[in-house]
Amino acid sequence: MAREFSLKNTRNIGIMAHIDAGKTTTTERILFYTGRTHKIGEVHEGAATMDWMEQEQERGITITSAATTAAWKGHRINIIDTPGHVDFTVEVERSLRVLDGAVGVFSAKEGVEPQSETVWRQADRYGVPRIAYVNKMDIIGADFLNVVKDMRERLQANAVAIQLPIGAEADFTGIIDLVEQKAHMFKDDLGQNIEVTDIPEAFLEQVEELRLELIEKVAELDEDLTMKYLEGEEITVEEIKAALRKGVVEVKIFPVIVGSSYRNKGVQLMLDAVVDYLPAPVDVPAIQGHLEDGTEAVRHSSDEEPFSALAFKIMTDPYVGKLTFFRVYSGILESGSYVVNATKGKRERIGRILQMHANSRQEISIVYAGDIAAAVGLKDTSTGDTLCDEKHPVILESMNFPDPVIEIAVEPKTKADQDKMGVALGKLTEEDPTLRAHTDEETGQTILAGMGELHLDIIIDRMRREFKVETNVGKPQVAYRETFKAPARVEGKFVRQSGGRGQYGHVWVEFEPLEPGTGSQFESKVVGGSVPREYIAPALAGIEEQMKNGVLAGFPLVDVKATIVDGSYHDVDSNEMAFKIAGSMALKAAKDKCKPVLLEPIMKVEVTVPEEYMGDVMGMLNSRRGRIEGMDSRGGAQIIRAKVPLSEMFGYSTTLRSGTQGRGVFSMELSHYEEVPKTIAEEIVSKNKGAE
Repeated sequence: MAREFSLKNTRNIGIMAHIDAGKTTTTERILFYTGRTHKIGEVHEGAATMDWMEQEQERGITITSAATTAAWKGHRINIIDTPGHVDFTVEVERSLRVLDGAVGVFSAKEGVEPQSETVWRQADRYGVPRIAYVNKMDIIGADFLNVVKDMRERLQANAVAIQLPIGAEADFTGIIDLVEQKAHMFKDDLGQNIEVTDIPEAFLEQVEELRLELIEKVAELDEDLTMKYLEGEEITVEEIKAALRKGVVEVKIFPVIVGSSYRNKGVQLMLDAVVDYLPAPVDVPAIQGHLEDGTEAVRHSSDEEPFSALAFKIMTDPYVGKLTFFRVYSGILESGSYVVNATKGKRERIGRILQMHANSRQEISIVYAGDIAAAVGLKDTSTGDTLCDEKHPVILESMNFPDPVIEIAVEPKTKADQDKMGVALGKLTEEDPTLRAHTDEETGQTILAGMGELHLDIIIDRMRREFKVETNVGKPQVAYRETFKAPARVEGKFVRQSGGRGQYGHVWVEFEPLEPGTGSQFESKVVGGSVPREYIAPALAGIEEQMKNGVLAGFPLVDVKATIVDGSYHDVDSNEMAFKIAGSMALKAAKDKCKPVLLEPIMKVEVTVPEEYMGDVMGMLNSRRGRIEGMDSRGGAQIIRAKVPLSEMFGYSTTLRSGTQGRGVFSMELSHYEEVPKTIAEEIVSKNKGAE
């Protein structure tokens, strides 16, 4: 079967935004205009195609990135709709990893909001080319040029308007294309009857000013155009488009367009901009990876190269079981063939290949470079794994996921729930790399750890709905950590020699603190065979296992380097188990010498409130051990930025609502871990000791 759309005519894009900027509605309109749906689904009616999980439809927010395929003017557009809520940032991360370009959706009234900033920074980190779409031009307070200014100031983005709205709020009736200097007037409710006319006279002056700004910005991107511009020559529409496209692909400029998805205005022009300015797989740098021996390798976007793909999402489907979403970077893949999972070194058979359209699907027999599809029947593949040709293995750069910051204890209500809960958690942790589940050895309870209260709420909810598991849930707890402040050399000696076969393990270990965030490191500098080689790995494993339970209050010990430097052994009584125990004893002994401290997650908090509540809100944050870092005013409201310990933020939304008569809103995300003040640390340690 030949390719339906060439690589040059393929676009892999994400739609990213702050919660409530109208992102899912925008995707719905795209599906409608590209002929994928015959009826437009509304988010507030709970009928949006992309929000297909029950909770998404109830809450009106997007939780999992649904992938869908649409066609527009001879191009294939694969769209990933990403969530805008900060608890689901991992979904955004993994979609950005497999995209070539993105559309950032902003609300014409609110402009750049906290989560839009987070997502924008993530896209910066992955070097994703973007265009910006200012949505909700029909709502009260909409101000297009203010959003462009906001993008430049808050995101430090080289944003340039390539359109201008005609009117605003209820009078938003058309869009001026600044590149082609034409007006698009909307003549019906579905936005399909568009009349292209000359620019209305009232706008000529403003258009001239904005077009000059556009030309200046475009001229900066291309030396030939700079010369033309300086010599006063006319720059053609084709030249503007080509320079804009080049600038977008190189992530040097961000064209800004406008519309109101809910009112069906501007979405087709946005699709035109996706085709005109966002890159095809061949326009972006080839993906980097490495071979089994560690040498670097690249895979170019071409059907001729060996097959390579990245699995970026696992989903459990009620009808076909486990679905593995993957992005093909090079080569082609037919259903029924075998590939190798290079990350795990396992061979996998690709059963069926499905092209997804939110939650409906179409079976296809072959996928090409640049495609995004889902495979059925992969047994060992998880998020971030590389799938590739058996004869040409390569490992593509994987994804890093943040550690959870909040924990809850869950208990099944009945014995029947207990068995089902194990299955449910197995599937949910496979789907979501930021969800961790483990059993607390002391209490026997199952502990779930995640990215925030909403994240864990939704997991509990999904266990109930999808797996019919009823649970009792404990209060949320902070995921504290422990670390060392001082280096020390300590001894771990385990000897049991009373009749029969004895046990003997003995090590000297040097512990030293590392920079925050580096993780822990383990190595051996034993010389002269004082500890035989086969006992070094068990001793290090003993240290690593003990680190999971810490030395102070049972929290994981992080950012510490452990080096075995010496020890001794017994010809008969030494074995792996004895050295493992000796390793864990060394770590426990370090408690007295290495000055262990507790670390707590510090959150970056942004509160938006009307001016009259400023003082109260700042007082509230100060009383929660918060540090105020700055203030801004935006759209008649004040924005307070602060760093606050997570332990002080529980129940904050209720306090904020009652303290501001429901007018205050806040968002928070993890900033870093920091040492807990001494008096509070003592309280936590004694509470945890008491629990033991």
